[in-house]
Amino acid sequence: MLNDNRIRVIIGHYGSGKTEFSINYAIQLAKEEKKVALADLDVVNPYFRSREKHGLLEEHGVKIMSSYVKGSGSDLPAVSADVLGPLQDKSSNVVLDVGGDSMGARTLGRYREYFVEGDYDMFCIINANRIETQTVEGVLHHISSIEGASRAKVTGLINNTHLLRTTTVDEVLKGQRLCKEVSEALNIPIKYTGVIESLVNQLPQDIEGTIMPIKMIMREAWM
Repeated sequence: MLNDNRIRVIIGHYGSGKTEFSINYAIQLAKEEKKVALADLDVVNPYFRSREKHGLLEEHGVKIMSSYVKGSGSDLPAVSADVLGPLQDKSSNVVLDVGGDSMGARTLGRYREYFVEGDYDMFCIINANRIETQTVEGVLHHISSIEGASRAKVTGLINNTHLLRTTTVDEVLKGQRLCKEVSEALNIPIKYTGVIESLVNQLPQDIEGTIMPIKMIMREAWM
């Protein structure tokens, strides 16, 4: 599981569950690897930021970095230089949680030198219930705009189709069908299927992509 390249870039539209997936992924990765760093590079969306779970992530052995300057009370359109350390350290596993559109993806441009083939993966989160990514055309446009802004290539897809805690197996399978079409159009694999923990044992055995059980960390029970 999680046998991906050392640097993992996670992109996806707002509401796709990108940050929730990134956090769950980083925690799972920390169970298998000694050094894991999660960089919150979302300088666009001020809500549901991975840095908000700083304490929880550190408890699981995940180092977190963000664009938030301690004591300033605000986010800046720049990213802490601390991100460079894990990127340069070949023994570190890095997860980059990137802003949800092409504007957010431009943040990646400053790290382009580290995106060497065979040393990084860029995974696109797809939620078939989001208006922008309900169709193959919509997903392809999203991926094209992200690649153009970041100057990096998407190497895999993540089916993360959900309706929060009301998600059903049918919703997950709907997303799977969409991801399959995109996979065939771009000739890239479906790497993961993110699904709320309660549905894991209800999914078909032959579903494509490693199943990633999602614990609702960013949204409290009342949400």
